[in-house]
Amino acid sequence: MTQEGFKRKLTAILSADAVGYSRLMAEDEADTVKTLATYREVMTSLIKQHRGRVVDSPGDNLLAEFSSVVDAVQCAVAVQNEFQTRNAELAENRRMEFRIGINLGDVIDEEERIYGDGVNVAARLEALADPGGICVSKTAFDQIETKLPLGYEYLGEQSVKNIPKPVGAYRVLMKPDAAGKVIGEKRFIGRISRRAAMSAIIVLIVVAGALVGWNIYLQQSKKVEPASLQKMALPLPEKPSIAVLPLVNMSGDPEQDYIADGITENIITGLSQIPEMFVIARNSVFTYKGKPVKVKKVSEELGVKYVLEGSVQKAGDRLRVNAQLIDALKGHHLWAERYDRELKDLFKLQDEITMNVLTAMEVKLTRGEAARYYKTDSFEAWGYYVRGGSLFARFTMEDNAKARMLFERALKIDSDYAAALSSLSWTHFIEVRWGWSESPTESIKRAIEIAQKSLTLDETQPNVHSLLNTIYMVQRRYDKAIAEGKRAVALGPNDALAHVLLAQTMRVVGRFEEAVALSEKALRLQPYYPAWYLAELGIDYYYGGKYEDAVDIIKQYLQLAENRRENEPLWMLHNAMVLNYVRLDRLEDARAHAAKLLKLFPGFSLELNHKMSFYRDPAHLQQQQEDLRKAGIPE
Repeated sequence: MTQEGFKRKLTAILSADAVGYSRLMAEDEADTVKTLATYREVMTSLIKQHRGRVVDSPGDNLLAEFSSVVDAVQCAVAVQNEFQTRNAELAENRRMEFRIGINLGDVIDEEERIYGDGVNVAARLEALADPGGICVSKTAFDQIETKLPLGYEYLGEQSVKNIPKPVGAYRVLMKPDAAGKVIGEKRFIGRISRRAAMSAIIVLIVVAGALVGWNIYLQQSKKVEPASLQKMALPLPEKPSIAVLPLVNMSGDPEQDYIADGITENIITGLSQIPEMFVIARNSVFTYKGKPVKVKKVSEELGVKYVLEGSVQKAGDRLRVNAQLIDALKGHHLWAERYDRELKDLFKLQDEITMNVLTAMEVKLTRGEAARYYKTDSFEAWGYYVRGGSLFARFTMEDNAKARMLFERALKIDSDYAAALSSLSWTHFIEVRWGWSESPTESIKRAIEIAQKSLTLDETQPNVHSLLNTIYMVQRRYDKAIAEGKRAVALGPNDALAHVLLAQTMRVVGRFEEAVALSEKALRLQPYYPAWYLAELGIDYYYGGKYEDAVDIIKQYLQLAENRRENEPLWMLHNAMVLNYVRLDRLEDARAHAAKLLKLFPGFSLELNHKMSFYRDPAHLQQQQEDLRKAGIPE
C-alpha cells in the first residue's frame, strides 16, 4: 500500500480522559459541563507552557502533542497536581479526575491533525492509568527514565485493543519519596556470552528485588489516613469486619466490567460464608464503584476495620489482579499481592485471594476453607451468570426476562452450575411476586423444581434456601418456610437478604421480636439498604410496639430518598408510617402518609393488602386492615 502524500513524524502524544464523566453528567449536567470547561482551559494553558499543542478535544477527551517526551510528562504531572488541588475544594461526588497516557510514536500529520498507531497507543495507555494518574509507554520511558524526579512502576507488556503487538507500559509515581525508583521491572545484567546458569541466578535476584521494592513502595508511598472510631457511622462489630470494594476494571474496555464485578462478588460470597467474620453486603460496597473514595471514608461510613481494594485487567486469555488489604484503623497495609493467571485459573485465583485475606486478618476457620459458591470450570458460563445477576438485580419485567436468558445460556455450557440454577429459579418466582407471570401456579412449580435441582448439586447455597423460605411462606407452609430461612442464615451468616427474608417469615407467623432482630441485623450488614428492607423493619417495629423507633428511622430515610430523587418503591415506607402513626394516635400524620402512598401506588387498597399478606393469625392482618382503614385507605 502506498503512503505517498502522507507527512510522517516522530512525536510525543498525550491523551487525557475524564473519569466517571457519564455519572457526573447524570447527577448534574450543568455543573459537569462548567467544571469540564474550566479544567480543559487549565490543561490547554499548561500544554502551551510546556511547548505543546492541543490537537483535539472531543467530549471529555483531550489529545495533545509535544516535540519532547520530557515536556509531555512534565506537563502531565503539572496537570494532575493542579487538578488534585482544585478537586480538594469540591465535594467528593463532584470531583473530576483525569487519566493520562503518553506515548512516543510515529504518526501521520495531516492538516494539523495526527493519526496512526502512535495516537492509538497513547489512548490505550490512558485507559491503563489510575484516576489522577499517568501511564507512559516503554518508548516514552526510555527517554525520561533518569531525566525527571519521578518514580515508575513497570506494568509489563500490555495487549491493548486494535494494536497488534503488546505495548510495554509504566505507571508514573509522582510522590517525592518514589523519585528514582523503578518498581517491578526485570533487568538482565551482564553480557549475553555469560553462562545460562549465571543468567538464571541474576533473573532470580532481580525478581526478588522487584518484589521487595513493591512491598517497600506499598508500605512507604501508599500511607493511608487512619479511620476514627469516634466518627464511625455504625458501631464496630466485635468480629473482624471487612468491606470489599469493587475491583477496578483496568482493561480500558467498559464491556469487561463484568469480570471485575464478578470477581468482587465471588470474594464477598466466599468471605460471607465464614461465621467468624462480619462482611458488608455487595449492594452497599458497590455504591462506591467508579468513585475515587478514601479507605478512611469507607471504614467510617460502613463501620468496618478492614478494607480490601484492587484492580483487574484482562488481556487475551490472561488476567492480572492486584489486591491489597488495609487495616483502616491503623492506616497501613496488612497484605498486598499481584497475580498473573490464565483465565482457566480464575476460580483458583479467587479462592487464593480469599484465603490470603483471611490469613492476614487472622481469622481462624472452622470449616477449613471458604466454601466456593461459583462452582464451574467454564469462564464463559461464569460470564453469562455474572451479567445475568446484574440484570436480575434491576427488578423489572424486561430485565428479569433477559437475566433468565443469560442464566439459561450459562447452563447450556455447564448444566451442573448450581449458582446459575438457583438464580434461574429466582426469575420464575419474582415474576409471580410482581404479577408478571401469565401462569403463577406453573411459575411457582418451575421455581421449586429448579431450586431443588440446584440443591442436589450444592446444598450449601443460602440463596436457594432463602428462595424456598419465601415460596413456602407464600404457600402458608410456615414450618417449612422457617426451617429453610434458618438454614439460609446458618449458611450465610453475613447474607443480608437471608436475614431480611427470614424476618418477613417470622413476622408473618407472629414471632415479632425475632423479626426485629433479624431486620436490624440485615440493615447493619447492608448499610446502604434498599427501601423495602427498612419497610420490613418498620412493620416489625409496628407489631413489636416500637412505634416511635419506626417513625424516627423511616422519616430520616424518606428525607434522604427525596433529596436523592430515588425511584425505589417508597410507597412501602409510607405504608409503614401510616400504621405506626395510627398506633401513636397521630391520625393527621397517618392520613398525610396515606395520601403519599396512594399517589405513588394508586391501586393500593385494603383488598390488595389482604392479597399481599400471609399472616398465620388472622387477628394480625385484621389489626393492620383496621389501622389502614382509619388512615383513609380505600376498601
